[in-house]
Amino acid sequence: MQTRFLITTVFILTTTTCSYAQPTEEKNSHLKEWWNSLIHGNIDRTHEKKLDMSFIVAPCYTREGSFGVGGAATALYRLDRNDSIMQPSDISLSGSVTVKGFYGITVKGNNHFKNNKTRLSYRLQFLNKNLDFWGISYEGCAMNPISASTRREVNWESDYVYKFTHAFHVGAALNIKYADMSKMSNPAYLDGQKDSYFFAGVGASIQYDTRDFILNPKRGVYLMLREVVYPKVASNYNRTLFSTTAIFDAYQRIWPGGVLAMDLYGQFNNKEIPWTLREELGSGSDRMRGYYGGRYIDCNQITAQLELRQHIYSRLGCVAWVGGGTVFPSFNKLQFNHVLPNYGLGLRVEFKHHVNIRIDYGFGKDTAGFVFQFAEAF
Repeated sequence: MQTRFLITTVFILTTTTCSYAQPTEEKNSHLKEWWNSLIHGNIDRTHEKKLDMSFIVAPCYTREGSFGVGGAATALYRLDRNDSIMQPSDISLSGSVTVKGFYGITVKGNNHFKNNKTRLSYRLQFLNKNLDFWGISYEGCAMNPISASTRREVNWESDYVYKFTHAFHVGAALNIKYADMSKMSNPAYLDGQKDSYFFAGVGASIQYDTRDFILNPKRGVYLMLREVVYPKVASNYNRTLFSTTAIFDAYQRIWPGGVLAMDLYGQFNNKEIPWTLREELGSGSDRMRGYYGGRYIDCNQITAQLELRQHIYSRLGCVAWVGGGTVFPSFNKLQFNHVLPNYGLGLRVEFKHHVNIRIDYGFGKDTAGFVFQFAEAF
């Protein structure tokens, strides 16, 4: 679930093992450990602990959901704590509840198996969103008056990849998605489609990956091509669908503490694809930051962004980015005057070892908004 936070207060807690035989001493010990984790939480302790975990609880604000309370936990771990070369695995859990009826929870992570030959990346989401709704095509979203809808979603996305060489990987994908939008003030905006769908899809990918750390790369290149098929027999739709994803990311140090990062992204689907699988500009926390999720929807999406990341002092850093993107029904109807701008500024705090909390404020066409997340946008 995209979670955009206006941070006013942040509480950082750390898991501890406890014994109540000596309550006063244990209390002091816990307080000392909490203080150490607050000051030195960016130190890599995955060689000492099975699970190096920390928590955040904060007031939140989103354009879609208004004010609420959000929380998140992230952890780093190693299946082989004697391996000092392989990057640690990660897992995070985040959720929020807002006054407009938004609530949801997301679990995601990257698990590096022993010997660094295979990796499992995954994301699981449970969402309930009361959203403004304009339609399911770019033209409809640009012309239709605003309406209201309530959407419920369950999403599972996973990639299991095998490393052939230092850089080349092949993978298998499994995607499962259920969504319904039974509460709508204007059902005609669905253009005759059903208000709920279920899909299960399988796919394959090829990847070239030389990034030094997935959650916060400082150097390297990431190229990924993935094809997912949603068979007719594994859905409640009347035909088989295909979906293609293409990503090209590059990272380069340009001066002490400075990294220039580039992201090109494309998602291409059948023109008959239902609304549940269509692309929503700004619906994630990684691309077109600051746009209202679902303000522009269509079958395909292309985005690009260039970001300057600068370390400031100790655990603090900042970023500035510029980019653009659009959604469109098919390539023969792709119009460059529909490309929307995106730019913004962000603050970075190293919460765990090489894992940042990012607070971004993004701007776009007649829009602006906060994004709060773990890890970099790409």
